[in-house]
Amino acid sequence: MNTKYFDLINQTFYFPQEEFTLNKDNLQFHGIDLMKLVEQYGTPLKFTYLPKISQNINKAKMWFRNAMEKHHYEAKYFYCYCTKSSHFEFILNEALKNNIHIETSSAFDIDIVERLMAEGKINKNTYVVCNGFKRDQYVTNIARLINNGHRNTIPVIDNFEELDLLQEQIEGKFKIGIRIAAEEEPKFEFYTSRLGIGYKDIVPFYRKQIQDNKKVELKMLHFFINAGIRDTAYYWNELLKCMKVYIALKKECPSLDSLNIGGGFPIKSSLAFEYDYQYMVDEILNQIKIACDEAEVPVPHIFTEFGSFTVGESGGALYQVLYQKKQNDRENWNMIDSSFITTLPDTWAINKRFVMLAVNRWNDTYERVLLGGLTCDGDDYYNSEQHMNAVYLPKYNKEKPLYIGFFNTGAYQETIGGFGGLSHCILPQPKHILIDKDKNGIFATEVFSEQQKVEEVLEILGYNKKK
Repeated sequence: MNTKYFDLINQTFYFPQEEFTLNKDNLQFHGIDLMKLVEQYGTPLKFTYLPKISQNINKAKMWFRNAMEKHHYEAKYFYCYCTKSSHFEFILNEALKNNIHIETSSAFDIDIVERLMAEGKINKNTYVVCNGFKRDQYVTNIARLINNGHRNTIPVIDNFEELDLLQEQIEGKFKIGIRIAAEEEPKFEFYTSRLGIGYKDIVPFYRKQIQDNKKVELKMLHFFINAGIRDTAYYWNELLKCMKVYIALKKECPSLDSLNIGGGFPIKSSLAFEYDYQYMVDEILNQIKIACDEAEVPVPHIFTEFGSFTVGESGGALYQVLYQKKQNDRENWNMIDSSFITTLPDTWAINKRFVMLAVNRWNDTYERVLLGGLTCDGDDYYNSEQHMNAVYLPKYNKEKPLYIGFFNTGAYQETIGGFGGLSHCILPQPKHILIDKDKNGIFATEVFSEQQKVEEVLEILGYNKKK
């Protein structure tokens, strides 16, 4: 009878996989021996595997290049990184090695862009696409960036009043985009996205405020679906509606030459994950080309703003199972040495699932468990995997420590969790390490941040202030 944890995984999924392999009894992630990380740095531990960022960027570039060649698509592709997914310098440093562009969403983003420009990591050819609702400071910062000579900054108009606010502060002529307020899926609790301008209002808005405006050049139409880029009737229907607007606008606005299809590429959330990226890119460009050819307008340059796809699969979190609590005849609670609410907030906030696997003891028998965090909060748990509606792990044994890993956690978790600040029940923030690989394939690790200290927490709370 096959009762080992390895047998469970091997029978349920295709295993090993590209990023997950075994070294005897222990899990490896992209060839990294995770138990060695545990032995060197302890747990709880956050890590970022930097090469995965460049790998995903170049995969996407390849898919778009292949599709453009296949469909004779006579325009260019621009890969933008959506900074809100992770603003950390080590993320931007790695991403910008790959000749990409930037998408921003708030005022402080522009300060980061200016720092990157001063360091030579961004130049005048780098596009800076400015999305989001623009409050006063965001408008001021965008204007400063453009006035200082960065003419490839494109503020994307989110509402009817933003254009006037920008014109008041920007000197000379500048480029803009317009965001479409896409209609949401029928199951959503509202019909239309709060972001952007409605389909029917875009051409009238252009005629009223842009057409005869000598100071403004409309370059981009922005289209994004909240549910992401998926092979559904809903997505294709919204794309075709977007193309009708683009074509109508293009016929009146010769300067319009770019379509921004936003982000939304999914990332691996289970070992059973399947998604044909090349097919989706092929079909998106094919639908755009068909619509433009029928209308006899040139195809647009394509911009994307991949955030989670860029950084998500680079991140992971390692924990130790501290103790097992048997609460009734059916439920065993494995208590981890951290909190899901504080270190993986999406697991409880939006019920998101990440790839979860045991790090060691793969040759031991397994059991069904629930995973609990350390906070005294009823929601601090993780009790289901998408593929089997339960968590199965090697059996708890007080004499044989068990370590578990959550993978592809690199997008949003640190900023949503409030990196460097207070955490629920003032649990300390875990140590975070960076992992890189040199040209010879040798791994190197460095500590980005140590585990949060009590003095740092007390300082935030006001207890260490001088009286």
